[in-house]
Amino acid sequence: MRLRRESRILKDKALASLVNAVTAFNSPQASESRTTVTLMSAQHSFEMLLKAALVQRRVDVFDRDADMSFGFDKCINICAEKLGISEQEAGYLRMIAKLRDAEQHWYGVVSEGILYTCMRAAVTLFDELLQRAFDEPLAKHLPDRILPVSTLPPKHIQTLIDEEFNQVRELLQPGKRLGAEARGRIRTLLALQALEVDDLQISERDIDRVESGIKQGVEPAELIPNLSTIGTEVTGEGINVTVHFTKRAGAPVRWAGGEEVAAAVKTEDPWKKYHWTRGKLGEKLQLSTGHAAALRWHLKIDEDESCHIQRFHNRTRIDGYSDNAFNKMRDAMKEPGFDIRTIYRRYIGRNAGVAEK
Repeated sequence: MRLRRESRILKDKALASLVNAVTAFNSPQASESRTTVTLMSAQHSFEMLLKAALVQRRVDVFDRDADMSFGFDKCINICAEKLGISEQEAGYLRMIAKLRDAEQHWYGVVSEGILYTCMRAAVTLFDELLQRAFDEPLAKHLPDRILPVSTLPPKHIQTLIDEEFNQVRELLQPGKRLGAEARGRIRTLLALQALEVDDLQISERDIDRVESGIKQGVEPAELIPNLSTIGTEVTGEGINVTVHFTKRAGAPVRWAGGEEVAAAVKTEDPWKKYHWTRGKLGEKLQLSTGHAAALRWHLKIDEDESCHIQRFHNRTRIDGYSDNAFNKMRDAMKEPGFDIRTIYRRYIGRNAGVAEK
């Protein structure tokens, strides 16, 4: 495959960061920076790889208003559409980002078992995405000897989660004065929910609830119900082991209220994501109100949950559109043979000439 210049640069940066992540993980020195460098480099490797793949396909990765490249979450959303990234793959990428956030902006305590499982899954997914986007196996660039290795066999993620809860209980025993480490481990457990929950937000109040619940003897499934839906599939052995994070049927999301001890799952205000109004969307695309409505109808924007949400206030319907809606409409307008007038005529005639009101 003939690579575009920027795509080659980004792919090389992705490979370099993956090597940094693996090197840090395999370091024999038990330094404070080991987990931090591992997670930060792993997340950066995926961001560069996704952007390299998008650039290679001539997909715009820049926010022209802010004059800067898209963030990681935005790239994941675009790649779900353009590269066929699955919901589980996107969930894993967001989970790595949340673990990285804890290390970069405050602190988390990630057990050796969870870190190893995450890193083996990182190498597995990086290899699959590299082949999917560039038709190149990771083995073409990296020898097996640099892959993350451990003296312990990988455990199922549910086993590791149970071990973490037991460890936190032990740390919170009266008189131990190890609450800070316990809270770091709780923060990691909450971050794992990103595999299941989009736009996950972790607050100190959430950690307070879990800490309080553990002290009161509340079961883990009650404290963080979404963790029961996380699974791993492990195949192979030794240096050839592969790990995939999976989602499975489990307890529904539970919201804490009042004096409940369950850890509420905090998500961002959805209207921050669906921030475009109909008028702003048409104005940005330089389309009239009627033409914008016709194009949304043509692309089934209003039927796509990733593009559109609505709510009612005093019987007034309020519509919100995401960047995904804007990108779909903009890309459609760039396609050869695009004719908004033809689309508008079809739109007008769809219901005996009744246009959108």
